[in-house]
Amino acid sequence: MTSPSSSIMPTYFNRLPVAFERGEGVWLWDTEGKRYLDAVAGIAVCGLGHAHPAITRVISAQAAKLIHTSNNYEIPNQEKLAKQLCTHAQMEQAYFCNSGAEANESAIKLARLFARKKSIDTPLILTLRHSFHGRSLATLSASGTPRIQEGFEPLVARFEYVDINDAEAVTHYISKEKDALVAIMLEPIQGDGGVRIASNDYLQFLRKMCDEHDLLLILDEVQTGLGRTGKWFAGQHAHVLPDILTVAKTLGNGFPIAACLARDKACNLFGPGKHGTTFGGSPLACAVASEVIRVIEEDNLVQNAQEMGDYLQTQLRKKLASLPGVVEIRGRGLMIGVQLDRPCLDISRKALAQQLLINVVANSMIRLLPPLILTQTEADELVKRLSVCLHAYYDTVSASNAS
Repeated sequence: MTSPSSSIMPTYFNRLPVAFERGEGVWLWDTEGKRYLDAVAGIAVCGLGHAHPAITRVISAQAAKLIHTSNNYEIPNQEKLAKQLCTHAQMEQAYFCNSGAEANESAIKLARLFARKKSIDTPLILTLRHSFHGRSLATLSASGTPRIQEGFEPLVARFEYVDINDAEAVTHYISKEKDALVAIMLEPIQGDGGVRIASNDYLQFLRKMCDEHDLLLILDEVQTGLGRTGKWFAGQHAHVLPDILTVAKTLGNGFPIAACLARDKACNLFGPGKHGTTFGGSPLACAVASEVIRVIEEDNLVQNAQEMGDYLQTQLRKKLASLPGVVEIRGRGLMIGVQLDRPCLDISRKALAQQLLINVVANSMIRLLPPLILTQTEADELVKRLSVCLHAYYDTVSASNAS
C-alpha cells in the first residue's frame, strides 16, 4: 500500500505488497529474487511476455536512430504499422495515439462527426452495462459502470446502456431514438465487467441493425485485440466487421501505443484540425508495434492462444471440479474467467503465496490473461498454483463458517 507520506497520488490504494525488478517470458522476479508466474501480463499488455529479445532489439535500434518527431511530418513507421493493422483487422484507415482510452475517445469523436454529417445535433451512442471504455470523461461516460463514474458528474451526454446479448433492448432503442441514435459501442468480451462474452448471434444482429439503420458499429478491442481470444480480433469469431475498431494493450507489449481503425462510412471523418496528438504514433512506438505484429505472425501466437486457452479451460475444470464455490469457467483463447460464488477481492493477495499473479474483476471473477507465448508446461503450472490457492481459500472459508 502506498504510504501516507508518498508523493504518488493514491489512485491505487490497495497495491499488492510486491515489487518486480525483472522478467523473462511468463515469469517475473521480485526484489527479493522470488519468481512468479504472471497470469495477468500487465492486464493483457505483455502478450509476448516480458523482455522479449526481438522487442528489446527494436527499442534499442530505433531509440538510437530517432525516438520522436511531430505529426506535422511524415512518419514512415506509421504507414507500415497502419498497413499491418488494417490488413489483419480488414479496416481501411488508422489513427495512432497512446492508450485505449484515447483510442476510444477518438471513436466517440468519429461518431459525433458522423452524426453531424447526418444533421443530428444531439447524437446518442448505445453502450453496454458493465462495460469499461476508459477513464477520460467521455470514455467513463460511455462505460456502463457506475462505480467509475461516481464523483465525476455531470457526465458527457448522451450515452444509454443495455445488457449484453439483449437484442430486444437494442431494438427498443433503435425505435425509440431513431432520430438521435448514431452508434452502438461494445467490447466483444467485457474484461473489467467480468469476462462476459457477446455471443456470435448478438454481434451479427448488431451488424445487421447498424447496416439497416445507418449506424456505426464500434468494437472496443483494446483488451481482446491482437490474438488474445484466438483470433486476431474477437469480432472475427462472429465474422463481424465493425465500422470502427480500437486496439491498444498488446500492440506495444508494454510500450504505450494504441490505434483507432476505421472503414467504409467511418473513413475520412477526421480532417485536419479535427483531432491530433503530440506523442501518438511516434517512430519508436510504431517500430515496436510493427515488431509485435511480426512476432505474433511468425510464431503463430494467435493459434497458440486458441490452443492454450482451450487446454487451460479443460484443465481448470478438471482441477477445480471438487470445489463447489467455483460457479463457472468461461472465456475465449487466453482471456479466461473463473467465477466464484462470493466476493474474492483478497484472493490476488493470497495467490502471492503460490507465487502466482492473478486479477479479480466484478468482485467475484478471477481473470486470467497470461502472455500469448504460454506453453503447455506453463499452463499446467498455472493450473496447479491456482488450484492450490483456491483449495486453501475455500478451506479457510469452511473453517471460518464452522467456527
